[in-house]
Amino acid sequence: MPPTVHLVRHAQAVHNLTTANHSMHDPSLTSHGENQCRGLRSDFPYHDSIDLLVCSPLRRTIQTTLLSFEPEISRGLPVIALPELQETSDLPCDTGSNLTALKEEFKDKPVQLSSVPEDWDSKKGKWAPQQEAIEARCREARQWLKARDEKDIVVVTHGGLLHYLTEDWTGSVKFEGTGWENTEFRSYTFISDDDGNVSMEETERSRHRPGDRLKPLTKEERIQMKETATKNWEAQGYEKASKV
Repeated sequence: MPPTVHLVRHAQAVHNLTTANHSMHDPSLTSHGENQCRGLRSDFPYHDSIDLLVCSPLRRTIQTTLLSFEPEISRGLPVIALPELQETSDLPCDTGSNLTALKEEFKDKPVQLSSVPEDWDSKKGKWAPQQEAIEARCREARQWLKARDEKDIVVVTHGGLLHYLTEDWTGSVKFEGTGWENTEFRSYTFISDDDGNVSMEETERSRHRPGDRLKPLTKEERIQMKETATKNWEAQGYEKASKV
């Protein structure tokens, strides 16, 4: 049986304070963001059942995972950094640190970087900010997650990427480049589409937490909301226009 995946947006980082800070390379969490992690650690109801921690290799997502999921780490779970989960844009704030720097910074932490290639921060090819590349790496991430033997997985990633990963565009312009609040979490299971794509569906319990997602979008509504969101994101620089 495929796992349940608990998706989490990272806590507040320095670039979230103002768009002027989008020029900062791979920023860390703010002190408020660290407090948000403590709140998430207290409020998250599934600590005892989690058997895998996965995150984007950017610093703010690694830091969010280490601070928020300390109970899992204290019982021996490592944090697997998965480069397919990096944010969509090639803005400096959404461009990761090079692998050598990450290994040095987190050398004393249980962060596994073996899946992160040297070119993961290039924002070229597979890692490009164009829609086709983002969709392809999210599809690969979903397939990787679905194939895992673990039953309850935490994935900490980014606001824009979460819409591509879930293929759910509800409220995608609610905040700056996303419909997810910092440290918001939602739970998903896997479904298979008619075209063979592996998709995710939010659980009933998750949809009934505070928010405006009680009614799932139809396929047509998702397509319409995606077109609106991606057009806005291209204008804002959060992704690049598709190559012709």
